[in-house]
Amino acid sequence: MNYFELFGLPVQLKTDKKAIKRRYLELSKKNHPDYFVNTSVEEQQKAEESFALLNQGLKTLTADDETIKYVLKLKGLVEEEEKYTLSPGFLMQMMEINEQLAEMEFEEDPAKKVELLQSLNELEKEIYEPVENIIENYKEGVTSEEELLQVKDYYFKKKYINRLRQQLGGKL
Repeated sequence: MNYFELFGLPVQLKTDKKAIKRRYLELSKKNHPDYFVNTSVEEQQKAEESFALLNQGLKTLTADDETIKYVLKLKGLVEEEEKYTLSPGFLMQMMEINEQLAEMEFEEDPAKKVELLQSLNELEKEIYEPVENIIENYKEGVTSEEELLQVKDYYFKKKYINRLRQQLGGKL
């Protein structure tokens, strides 16, 4: 059973987090291991496994990037620890930002840090724009594999941007 089935939802790239949290509360009341303390060891283990699955599903479906990764995995388009090749143009942009980050090691210029963060935010918007409609309006069986491959490219680019943002956060 996948997380969408567990929560009674259609497969989607953008989820309603409030609805998922409400459904989580409903399901956790039925599956919490504390309700199974007076049952057999087998039933207790099953309850613990169900609750762990429920918690992992909540974590995955309430995080946009994790939801995208999960759907791409369900479709067989992303593998764990995959080494995805990004476009040379994008990698050049990332190299320039990495160089700016390296320069910041030697100077304390808050304005430069803010400028770099703004650049990352603008770049994120730029890479989201071509896939926004696909992500917002994903339909199982209607959205093509080609469109999902565009989302995959976005996912890996955003992952790279997030890594740089984390590095920058350590320098703020």
